Amino acid sequence: MARSRLPLLVGVTAVGGVGYYLYQAGGEPKVAQRQAEADAHSVSSRLRSELPGRGKEAEKEAEKYGAQAGAKFDNATRAELSRSAAEGEAYAKNAKDAALKKVDEFDKKVEAEASKAKSGVSSWFGGGK
Repeated sequence: MARSRLPLLVGVTAVGGVGYYLYQAGGEPKVAQRQAEADAHSVSSRLRSELPGRGKEAEKEAEKYGAQAGAKFDNATRAELSRSAAEGEAYAKNAKDAALKKVDEFDKKVEAEASKAKSGVSSWFGGGK
């Protein structure tokens, strides 16, 4: 049966690290602990200083991404507004066309009734059809 050797390697590395710091501290566990913490802090700060995007560089990148996000938002907003405006104009045009159609129907009806009434009134006074 094949077992993983990773736990064994991690354990040996940890024991080796503890042994190294104890040897450097002359067998004093408190001194070894402080020295290990100091080394960990220096490695951590060195890694942080070497990471890309620190300080002004990170600020410039953030501004760039913020501007890009703002531009995308503005474009999306403009597109939505123009689409809404087009829909509103189409609705207004349809409403206007429907209203004009009703007005035309009303005018035709009024004209037809007026011509009937005119012919009826004319017949009273001797006019004929």
